[in-house]
Amino acid sequence: MIIMRNKSGRPSRTTSSRTLRGAAAWRLHDLRLRYQLMILFLLVGLLPSIGLGYLVNWTVSRVLEHQAVDHTLQLITKVNQTLDSDMENLQNMTYLIGFDDRVRAFMNGGAKGEASGEEETYRLKQYLQRYTTLYPEIAGLLIVGADGRYVSNELYARTPDNLTREAWYRQAEAAEGLFTILGQPSGRNLTSHVNYRDDEVVTVVRAVVDPDTERTIGAVLIDLKLWTISKAARDVKLGRTGYLTVVDREGGQIYAPDEPYVDRLPSEWFASGDRGAITRTVDGRELQLIYADSSFTGWRTVGVFLTRESLFEVGQIHFYVICFLFLVCMSGLTASLRLSRSISEPIRLLMDDMRRTESGDLTVRHAAVRGDEIGMLGRSFNRMLVELRRLIELNNRKERQKREAELRSLQDNIKPHFLYNTLDTIHWMARKKGADEVSEMVESLSKLFRIGLSKGGDVILLTDELEHIRSYVLIQQTRYQGRLTVEVQAEAGTADGPGEIFVLKLLLQPLVENAIYHGIKARRGPGRIDIRIQVEEETLLLEVGDDGAGMEPERLEELRRKLANPLEAIERQASEREKSGRSYGMLNVQSRLKLAFGDDYGIEIESAPGEGTRVRVRHPLLHEPPAFRIKEEDQP
Repeated sequence: MIIMRNKSGRPSRTTSSRTLRGAAAWRLHDLRLRYQLMILFLLVGLLPSIGLGYLVNWTVSRVLEHQAVDHTLQLITKVNQTLDSDMENLQNMTYLIGFDDRVRAFMNGGAKGEASGEEETYRLKQYLQRYTTLYPEIAGLLIVGADGRYVSNELYARTPDNLTREAWYRQAEAAEGLFTILGQPSGRNLTSHVNYRDDEVVTVVRAVVDPDTERTIGAVLIDLKLWTISKAARDVKLGRTGYLTVVDREGGQIYAPDEPYVDRLPSEWFASGDRGAITRTVDGRELQLIYADSSFTGWRTVGVFLTRESLFEVGQIHFYVICFLFLVCMSGLTASLRLSRSISEPIRLLMDDMRRTESGDLTVRHAAVRGDEIGMLGRSFNRMLVELRRLIELNNRKERQKREAELRSLQDNIKPHFLYNTLDTIHWMARKKGADEVSEMVESLSKLFRIGLSKGGDVILLTDELEHIRSYVLIQQTRYQGRLTVEVQAEAGTADGPGEIFVLKLLLQPLVENAIYHGIKARRGPGRIDIRIQVEEETLLLEVGDDGAGMEPERLEELRRKLANPLEAIERQASEREKSGRSYGMLNVQSRLKLAFGDDYGIEIESAPGEGTRVRVRHPLLHEPPAFRIKEEDQP
C-alpha cells in the first residue's frame, strides 16, 4: 500500500497587498476587457506611424535608387568615352602605319635581297619603335605581308608557320581594311619578349589593301596593355563593394577586378537595349547590373553591385525616420502605460495564484475585486479550487482503500505449491525411511507456517525471512537428494547488521521456488542456487541466482513485460485461469513491492539459455516496520 502524506496548508493571499485604484480607475475596471483593449490601441496608434515611416522610407529609397542609376550611367559613359578615345588613337596609328611607303613596299615583297632586306627590316623596326616610345601602353606592334614575312620590335612567331594562316589575319582580311578590335587573344602563334599573357593584352588589327588591285597586301597588328583599359574603370567604386567591368559583344571578359561577383556576363542578359539596369541572382546573391554599350568599340561597360547595399544617403534618411518612429512609440507607450497596467497587473496576479496552485498548494484564493471578465475569472478560479480539493481528498481515501484491498488480496492468493510437495515427501519418507527424518521434515514445515503467518503482519525481520528460506530449502534438499545446493551470503550493510532490517514477508520463497522448478529441475545433474543480500546506500538488494536451464530471449522479454505491469498480468492470468502459471509467484512479489513502496523498487531479471537466471530485488532499507494499515480517520 502506498503511504499518503498530508500536505501542509498555506495561508491564503490577503487583500491588504492589493489596493483599489482611484474613481476613474474603478470605472475603467468595470468595462469589458475588449473595450479596454480598443482604448489601448487607439491611444497608442503605433500602426499608422509605422506605416507612414515605411512609406517614406520606400519612396525615398526609390528616388535615390533612380538617382544612383543615373549617376552610375554617367560614370559608365565617361569610361566608354575614354576607351573610345584610346581605340581611336590605335585606329589612327594603324592607318598611319598602313599608308607608309616603306611598310607598303615591305608588304609588296620589296627588298628581298639579303643585305637590302636586313637594312630595310632595321629601318622598319626603327620606324615602329617611334610608336612604342610615344605610346607606352602598347605591348606589341607587328606588320606582316601577304607572303608571311613580318617585322616587329616586341613580337615574334613561336614557330616558322606562315602568320597569314592565323585566325586574326583572316579576320583582318575579311574586314577589308576596316579597323577591327579582336579583344583578348587566344591560341595565336605569337609571343613577346616580355611574355605577356593573353589576358594581359587587348589586340586590334587592320588589313592593308592595295588601292589599285583591291587586294590585301598585309596587316597591322597592335597589342594594347590591359592596364590602359583598367585604369579607366578600376578606380570607380559603386557603393561599398561595387565595381565596373568591361565585356565584349559575346560576353567575353575584357576587364574585371580580381574577385568579381560573377565571372561571366552572358549577352542574353542585356537584350533590352544598349543601356539600362537589370537585376540578376548569382550564387544566392542578388546583383544589380547597370550597363551602357560603346558604339565605337562594341564593348559593354557594366556596373555590378549588391542590391542590398544601400547608399549612404538612404541610410541617413532611414536613421531619421527610425528616430521619428522611436519618439512616436515612446510617446504612445507613455500615454497608454496606465491603461496597460490596469489590464496586465490583475492578469499577472492571477497567474501567480495559478503557479502556486500548480506547485500543489490548493489553499490559494484569488482576491477578485474587479467587475470585468478578469474578476469573474478569479471568482470562478476560487470555486474550482474548493471543488478540486474536495474531490482530491475523496479520491485519496478511495485509492488508499483500494490499494489496501489489492495488497491483502495478493498476499492471500499466494499458493504454497511446496506444501503439496512436502506432504508427498513426508509420505514417501514415512514409508521408506525412519521416523527421525519425518520429524525433521515436520519441524521445517512448522517453521514455514509460523514465519509465513507472522501474526498477520505484512513485514518481518530479514533474519526471519532468511530462516524461512532455510526451512524451505531444507525441505527441497531432502526431496531432491543431493541435486540441490543453496548458499546464502548476507553482509551487514549497517552497524546493527541485517537482523535489524525489515522486509516484506514471503519475499524470497517464490523466487527460490522458481529457481528450483524452472531452473535446477530442468537441467541435468545437480544445481546450485546463490542468495546474496547487500546494502547499497538506502537500498536493500536481494539477489537469487541459479545455474539452471535459463530462459530463451522471447520468454525473458515476455516476463519483463509482465513485470512492468504486474497487476494487469495477474488479472489476465486469473481471467484466463492461468493462476498456476510459472510467473505467478514472481508477479505477486513485484506487485506487493510496487504497491507498498512505489515504482522505484521491484524486480530485475537477467537470463540466458544454458547459463541460468539471476533475479535482483530492490527493497527500501527499513530499520523499523512501516504502517501499511489505513487509519480510522482516513475512512470515508
